[in-house]
Amino acid sequence: MFKRLKKYFFSGLAVFLPLVLAIYVFVWLMNFVESLLGKYLKPFFLEYYDFYFWGFGILILILLILFSGFLITHYFGRVMHRTTEKLVLQVPLLGMIYPAFKEISKFFFQEKARFEKVVLVEWPCKESYVIGFLTSSTTVRISNKVGKKLSNVMIPKVPNPLTGFVVMVPDELITSLDITVEEAVRIIVSGGVINLEQVERAEDLDDLATP
Repeated sequence: MFKRLKKYFFSGLAVFLPLVLAIYVFVWLMNFVESLLGKYLKPFFLEYYDFYFWGFGILILILLILFSGFLITHYFGRVMHRTTEKLVLQVPLLGMIYPAFKEISKFFFQEKARFEKVVLVEWPCKESYVIGFLTSSTTVRISNKVGKKLSNVMIPKVPNPLTGFVVMVPDELITSLDITVEEAVRIIVSGGVINLEQVERAEDLDDLATP
């Protein structure tokens, strides 16, 4: 009886916990985005217009992003962006921080800047292999120093694959894998527990929930 209850408990926990955590993170994220503009808009609108509702800050932020996207696709907007960027780069410290955030933004929101493919490389020692994401070819100025054509590979960390290390690996030591980025992320986040040959996407929850 106890073993059966234990199995029910852990099966339920496997289904219940990720759902609760996902909802928690989603609500926290929405509250954070709302607070970005909401903390300034709320007192203003309550004082002068006597109204405000949760989500108004998110709505205004979305409209500002859409407007920025509209501007940047036109000549005048591109000129404004370049001028503003030049001014930002001249500000001490801010000029050092901005380029890093710009590259991160390009990586996440521009299709051509995302991972090219999933690969296998020897890491951290010979005959030990790790899944990596091929990002781009290493700049010629670096490749020429070692006399080999190198490629940049991001080695993700567990359980957060968005962080990790960038290694420059000779092309002949890189093995392409016939799996998608999403499948690779599943393996990494699970700490290697998920085996793609044994667990199909549609069967994950069914297997966990089966008593």
